[in-house]
Amino acid sequence: MSPTACHTPAVQSFVKEKPVAFKHPLDPLTPDEITAASLAIRLYIAEKTDVTAIKFITLNHLPPPKKIVLAYLGISTSPDDKPEAPAPIIRQAESDFLDVTTGNSYNTILSYRDSKWQVDTFEKLPESQHPQITPEEVLVAENVVRNDPAIQKLAADVGIAPHQIFCDGWAIGYDERFPAQCRVLQALVYARFSEHENLYAHPLDFVPVIDSNAEEVIHIDFPPTYKNTPNGPTLSASSTAPPALSNTEEALAHSSRERVHPPLARQNFLPDLMAEDDKDFKLRDDIKPLHIVQPEGVSFKTNGQELEWQNWKMHISFTQREGIVLSTITYNDHGEIRPIIYRLSLAEMVVPYAAPEFPHTRKLAFDSGEYGMGAMANELSLGCDCLGQIHYLPGAYVSHNGSPVIIKNAICIHEEDAGVLWKHTDYRPGGRTQTVRRRRLVVSMVCTLANYEYIWNYHFYQDGSIELEIRLTGILNVYVADKDEPSPYGTLVAPGINSQNHQHLFSVRIDPMIDGLYNSVVESDTIPIPNAPTGSTLNFAGNGFISRETVLTTEAGRQFDWAKERRWKIINSARKHYASGKNVGYSIGMKGGATPMMARPGSWAAKRAGFVRNALWVCRDVEGPKGGRMWPAGKFVPQTRAEPEDSLCRWVEGKQNVENEDILVYVTVGTTHIPRPEDWPVMPVEHLSVTLKPNSFFKANPSMDVPGTHDLKSVPAFRVNDATNGHSDGTQCCYSHP
Repeated sequence: MSPTACHTPAVQSFVKEKPVAFKHPLDPLTPDEITAASLAIRLYIAEKTDVTAIKFITLNHLPPPKKIVLAYLGISTSPDDKPEAPAPIIRQAESDFLDVTTGNSYNTILSYRDSKWQVDTFEKLPESQHPQITPEEVLVAENVVRNDPAIQKLAADVGIAPHQIFCDGWAIGYDERFPAQCRVLQALVYARFSEHENLYAHPLDFVPVIDSNAEEVIHIDFPPTYKNTPNGPTLSASSTAPPALSNTEEALAHSSRERVHPPLARQNFLPDLMAEDDKDFKLRDDIKPLHIVQPEGVSFKTNGQELEWQNWKMHISFTQREGIVLSTITYNDHGEIRPIIYRLSLAEMVVPYAAPEFPHTRKLAFDSGEYGMGAMANELSLGCDCLGQIHYLPGAYVSHNGSPVIIKNAICIHEEDAGVLWKHTDYRPGGRTQTVRRRRLVVSMVCTLANYEYIWNYHFYQDGSIELEIRLTGILNVYVADKDEPSPYGTLVAPGINSQNHQHLFSVRIDPMIDGLYNSVVESDTIPIPNAPTGSTLNFAGNGFISRETVLTTEAGRQFDWAKERRWKIINSARKHYASGKNVGYSIGMKGGATPMMARPGSWAAKRAGFVRNALWVCRDVEGPKGGRMWPAGKFVPQTRAEPEDSLCRWVEGKQNVENEDILVYVTVGTTHIPRPEDWPVMPVEHLSVTLKPNSFFKANPSMDVPGTHDLKSVPAFRVNDATNGHSDGTQCCYSHP
């Protein structure tokens, strides 16, 4: 791609704007709105600035204030209050873009007034702040690397032709050797020997750095290698610290090792290519079809971006950064519409790698804040990514030239059988049984971040529970290993292929409205009865334990405590359960995902991703002209070198009251990945989840009215001597009446 291919003149031909109409005040920008708003920005720039050419990075809907949205929807902010009177809603948008001549970054806010988009604010960002990296920039980086003469020579020296050079463009992570105002990427380089071959099987032994605006390679780093010694693995370089910037020959010399040739063995995952590589390979032929059928149709209904299912109602949106956003989630509790969550989404994530030698230490990916989940969303395929009767929602985000990029099937909505919802058998002679199957609604998205895939499943259940399930799959990030080189910080998953240890840490943002906006967080520890040892009058058998609850009153981060079975719930103290006497609330389940960051305090990772220090954070929401508090690692994540002022760790330093206030809860979960050979060439799905379960919110189990199951399509799998190995009429365990 030529240096000007993705640059856009500040003014293009005029496009007639279509009138803005939305069904819900939180609807994302339509493709037509993206086109019209980007044109308004270019017109403003041409008329009122000296900027000559721009490159759009983001262009998103800017939501109205919460109370205005709730008033529009007729939702009250407190249990005993009526909804506020609706107020006019002005449609707004926010955009980040680059001046391609100077490299400066800008932010602007627009409003739709007088039947057109108009610029309200136009702000030049500080030189150290960089908007997120776009898919187009990543593709340009690959061409820049492939066409660079120095790269071509380095590749040729290990037997790789120019057309075989491929790379993944990554954010630079942390590297103080480059000016903060320079927009730089690092490139992880591989060889590919045929069109669809698994390029990750052939990693190369150098890491270029690219000036993304100038579209040129500005430096090349060479990771050192390890050698086995009687005292254990020893690094070829004298230090794990970054070397000074230098030419290519000096950079290689600093690593104190020879060039490492890439492994050449094919490690494919596509069936036709695996068959070419191994003549004995064949797909399994003993798997019988399994079909998901709903002969009477689905049980949910949609109205634009709104969805209703089994007493649930919610708004589903797409954003370039978060991917799926669920808002204004309510539950119809026997005619009473009860608000539960105002907004739920993935706010940030970070993937720190464990190899301490430079430049592997730069592998510190903020996949949401640096790239954007929505921008990396897959076009989902019917009968492949989702099974059954599927409803899709599209997504759209802005391209460099201001036109919309449309993903037709970005969000998948369907129902699944999820096992047993509840069951009981009266074991006495003549006793009856009731079994109720559990149905769940799934709102999902699949995102590809270079080598990795993330599957985001939001599950809604008939018992009033919500679950965010995160599934991880795709291809491991790998680096070339020299012959007989040990792998002290990773695993050799195949000859010459080293996959380094790493973590995936996620920040889930919960903007609660449990029976209204004014909520609190309660921390509970399960402990033995205090001061009551075994043999005492209070605890003679020694078995007693209690749950001790503490309301968090000021903004803070809290750590998970396995020894105390620590848990948290979000409550509304203005309403209590009729029997338990406790405040209505929802409990947060995260025990299976609570993961401490392994990088040391003060590390590059800890300085940039302070949100991982605690399992849970609670802070006040503060709404301003650009919305409420959103991003735990700051809005502008690429190339940060410390915690931004507008970030979660800084917010809680204010120590504002969070009892009976409009609060935000951030939950940190993750997984530590010590790679296995069985994770190669494509990793089987690993998953973790966060749950929200009602706690003294409903009178009793809200799913008692779900019908019992009598599935006439279920049949015995086998017959032995004309007898079945099950109950042929299905009445033994699936009917409430004989």
